[in-house]
Amino acid sequence: MPRGEPQDARPDMAQLVTGSELRRWYWRKDELVARARTLGLKTGGGKFEVLDRIAHFLDTGERSVPQPKSAKPASRFDWHSAPLDDATVITDNYRNTQNVRRYFKSALGDGFKFNIAFMDWMKANAGATLRDACAAYGTCQSAPGKTQIRDHNQFNQYTRDFMADNPTLGMDDVRRVWALKIQQPSDTGRHRYEPGDLDL
Repeated sequence: MPRGEPQDARPDMAQLVTGSELRRWYWRKDELVARARTLGLKTGGGKFEVLDRIAHFLDTGERSVPQPKSAKPASRFDWHSAPLDDATVITDNYRNTQNVRRYFKSALGDGFKFNIAFMDWMKANAGATLRDACAAYGTCQSAPGKTQIRDHNQFNQYTRDFMADNPTLGMDDVRRVWALKIQQPSDTGRHRYEPGDLDL
């Protein structure tokens, strides 16, 4: 049956009884929070944390999602107040703090700004020094391509992909098609741009 038929309309969340069915549809965070409240579940955390909580409850009746045990950082280095210099080693408990920002501004100039690529580099390079980080910052700034969009920002990613494929269209078109797109189910639980979306 063609997409967009009434049978494809997004269902009432309260009528869904399995986590897999819940995950097929697009839900705003406020909708998920409201549903979690009616089920007596915690409402804190990001959108997909709330979604996972509801889906787990529908499938198991359990009110909390088992969390994998994460290794505690071995380092107790204080990134908030410890003196920093070029030889300071990035530890496994690294944090982007005002103290770190001051160091990078003194080393790289007042134009220094944290960006996603650089923050990801810092988190992935425990054992390197802040001197290494200064060198990496230039690479992160000059790297070709656009900033990576986080997985939970579906609309932002959809907008980027839509505009890249339809440069003569605008944001009104994005919003119109997106509103139709999120009324459709998705096997992956994510709504990504497809050229056929213009036919919705």
